[in-house]
Amino acid sequence: MSEKSRICIIGGGFGGLYTALRLSEFPWESEQKPEITLIDKSDRFLFSPLLYELVTEEMQSWEIAPPFAELLTNTGIIFHQGCVTDINIEAKQVTVKDKGIIEYDKLVLSTGGKTPVDIVTGAKEYAIPFRSLDDAYRLQEELRLLEEANPDKIRVAVVGGGYSGVELACKLADRLGEKGRIRIIDRGDQILKDSSDFNRETAIKALEKNHIWQDLETEVAQVDADSISLVYKGQTDTIPVDLVLWTVGNQVPELITKLPLEQNDRGLLEIEPTLQVKGREDIYALGDVADCYDTDGKLLPATAQVAFQQSDYCAWNLWADATNRPLLSFRYQPLGEMMTLGIDNATINGLGLKLDGPFAYVARRLIYLYRLPTLKHQLTVGLNWITQPIVELLSS
Repeated sequence: MSEKSRICIIGGGFGGLYTALRLSEFPWESEQKPEITLIDKSDRFLFSPLLYELVTEEMQSWEIAPPFAELLTNTGIIFHQGCVTDINIEAKQVTVKDKGIIEYDKLVLSTGGKTPVDIVTGAKEYAIPFRSLDDAYRLQEELRLLEEANPDKIRVAVVGGGYSGVELACKLADRLGEKGRIRIIDRGDQILKDSSDFNRETAIKALEKNHIWQDLETEVAQVDADSISLVYKGQTDTIPVDLVLWTVGNQVPELITKLPLEQNDRGLLEIEPTLQVKGREDIYALGDVADCYDTDGKLLPATAQVAFQQSDYCAWNLWADATNRPLLSFRYQPLGEMMTLGIDNATINGLGLKLDGPFAYVARRLIYLYRLPTLKHQLTVGLNWITQPIVELLSS
């Protein structure tokens, strides 16, 4: 890399933001320190594992979605809010809408994926994905309108029996209480098929306790304004519903799929163990857009934990390449899994630890507090968690 080289990172999620922050912390020689640019369409970073807490208003949006401007203060990282419309990998240029062209020497692709809601008739018009802060705001508004209408029951269908679907269903059950009529719909023969037995069994108990119905081996045929059509063993049944939430699938953005880079049949970028895109030493790919495997050859899921760990390796390799050090191959460390199962309930299984209930709820909160991107934000959020119960007690 040349003197005052330029590193451009597209996407400010776990992979992109944490790579940028790690890069800024390395002991650069003054003449070697690169210009680091981070681009994201939003003005805020989203700590997505805590997005569910907005449904029950256990947390506020500023806690889980701090502004990039706040997080990047005094880091030297340049932030551009905007939509990337084109990437020219031969000219090494990124075009940002209304911002112009940004040139780079090294490029990091961490745009994240999107939830495909256009694969079933009516889903795009009537189903709500749950992936972004805007999705959470939209859900909150829909719930507010339903609650203000004060019906006898509020019927919610959650499509997808994975982590997101189960966590969302449990939070909704707590918010809606006795009025809630919630069902999880999944094409598999069990929920949480990739989860540990302990977490799956704990989650099933939570679903049963909250009277959440499970429609397994069931596919969605159509979504309408007030109903959803389900197919079970060849038979179609249309049931009334007030709200449909879509939590399944991951689609690579067209910005990535149209690049002349090696991709698998799902559009994921094929990468080397160093996280460099195959055939390109100047381009790295992380998170939802990368076809990444562990050392045993097992495909890694598109989770925050994977992207979080990838960011350390990506930052190291960018620094190592600039300072003539050896690059490292990514080695994923499975630290276990955590799920929220409603207010004051969670499950944790990892590193020899198995917890559920209120203790797991508190432990999960503390672990995620530690993983918030900056010490300042950790302290601000932690202080709020400590003082909020005291304020509520004094005001009651």
